[in-house]
This record gives sequence, structure tokens and C-alpha cells, in this order.
Amino acid sequence: MPTYYLGVDGGGTNCRVRLADENLVTLAEVKNGRSNLQIDDGEPAWKAISDGTRDVFAAAGIDYGQTASTYACFGMAGGRMHTAREAFANRPWPFAGVKVFDDIDIAHAGALGGEDGGVIIVGTGSAALAMVKGERYQAGGWGFQIGDQMSGAILGRELLRYSVEAEDGLVEASPLTKAVVAALGGDNQAVMSWSFATDKNVRIVGDDGSEGHEDLLVGRAPAEFGKLAPLFIDHYEKGDPVARRMMDLQMSYVDTYVSWFRARGVDKMAVVGGFGQRLMPLLKERYGEFVRLPLYEPLHGAVLLARHYFAKT
Repeated sequence: MPTYYLGVDGGGTNCRVRLADENLVTLAEVKNGRSNLQIDDGEPAWKAISDGTRDVFAAAGIDYGQTASTYACFGMAGGRMHTAREAFANRPWPFAGVKVFDDIDIAHAGALGGEDGGVIIVGTGSAALAMVKGERYQAGGWGFQIGDQMSGAILGRELLRYSVEAEDGLVEASPLTKAVVAALGGDNQAVMSWSFATDKNVRIVGDDGSEGHEDLLVGRAPAEFGKLAPLFIDHYEKGDPVARRMMDLQMSYVDTYVSWFRARGVDKMAVVGGFGQRLMPLLKERYGEFVRLPLYEPLHGAVLLARHYFAKT
């Protein structure tokens, strides 16, 4: 029975699944929904990977039963906590073996091809990882509520907050702030309504043991704030003054990580993530040869790690 390797790049916006043969030749690749482990106890991630696995085997023309001879590696957004990774790995997967990593691990494996150096993820979320002479250093990646400073989601949230203040007349408005408010309904009342979502599918158990359902008010997911990043970039390129100030804030976050890398002997830093790729011209201008594009994408890093951990199984 042939051996297959399945890699997952489980991002906060999209989940990508790749199936490869024992020589890491890609047989098929598909994209599915969001897959952050911290959202709804990993249920959306479970569904995205489960559905993606069926889709990728179908796309490759391989019977789904061959998952029994497939070794999988998942690199997951929201995978900073080891308890979340362990719980997700222990779900009833159909594979011969499963390893669950933080998404920064597959980014590093792909970006530097196994060499020493640093990697930052700058996408919906953000994180950093360095490998130097056998030592592993990790920072960030603590999620939307308390971390992810370099991310598109945090930038979108800060931009939205500023735009609401500008609409109130508290700070300077600009074409960008007007465009943000217009995109979310046209005034602060509409923006406030947008910022919350109602979940009608939560089971409520009362103190007396009774069960029922009620609407719960919950915040928008990080990816929803990250969707403002293209609007931000468009206005930055047009010289919008608020966009310029927001970009200064964004770069100050990256500066912090660059300093952290250099203090640990890192001599190069690859940048991974959609938002980071949009920022590469500015990053090259700011950091010179220290910053570089990745050798391979994180999804390839996931397949590499799958073979690394299971090739001798």
C-alpha cells in the first residue's frame, strides 16, 4: 500500500490541504473554510480539514480509504497553546498518524528550508519563530484578544476604531476613514451593529438543569477585521495621511520583532502571510538584506514536517 503525506495550512481566513506522495510530489490541493483552533473549540477547523481531506482525495482520484496509509501534519492558526494542539490531534482522524503544530512551525519549515533564521507570520494573525544553533525561540502568536500585533486583523481593528473616532469628530478624518465607515454601513450606528454578531446555535443550560437557546452577542472574528487590509493598502499607496500614520504603527510592531531576533543572533528573517507579502517593498527598504521572501510556502512546510516525523514509522 503506497504511503501519502497530507499537509494543512490552517489559517484564520482559509484552510489549505495538500496531498503528496512519498517523494513529496503534489497530487492535489484544495482550499476550505477558516481553521483557527481558538474559534468555537476548533469545530470550524475540524470541519474544514475533514471536508478538505475528502475533497483532496477526490481531486487526486484516490480512494478515501487510503487515508489509513496517510500521515498528516497540521499547522494551525490559534495553535500557540499546547493543550489546544493536543486536543485537536486526539480527535478521531482517519490518518495513520497526525502531528499538530502552531502555524509558525510550518511557516519556518517552508520559508527557510531547514536552515537557521527567523520567520514572522504577518497575515490575519501574527507570530515569530527563530532557530539558532539548535535553539528554538518563539514569540507572539497569542491571539487577537491579547497579541497578534503585526497582523492584518489588529491593523483592521485599530483602523476601525480610529475611523469611528473620526466620524465623531474627535480626530482627523481622511478618505480612508470615510471609506471604512462607508464599507460597513455608512455611519457609526451601522458600524457598531456590524461589530457584533448573534449566535442562535448555542445550547444554554440553566441552574435548574433546563435547556434552551438564546441569542448571544459575540464579537466579530479576527478575519472580518483583516478584510479591511486591502482598503488600507489602497489608500496608503494614494498617500492618505491616516493610512501613513497607521503604517508607522504597523512598522513599529515589526521593529520590535526584528530587534528581538537580532538579540538572539538571527541573521535573516523571512516574511510569511498575505499581509506581509503586501508590505515587502517597505520591509526591504527598512531592513535591507536582513528580510527576505520565503523559499517555500507554509503548506509545503507542513508536508515536509509530515515526512520528517513519519518517514521512519
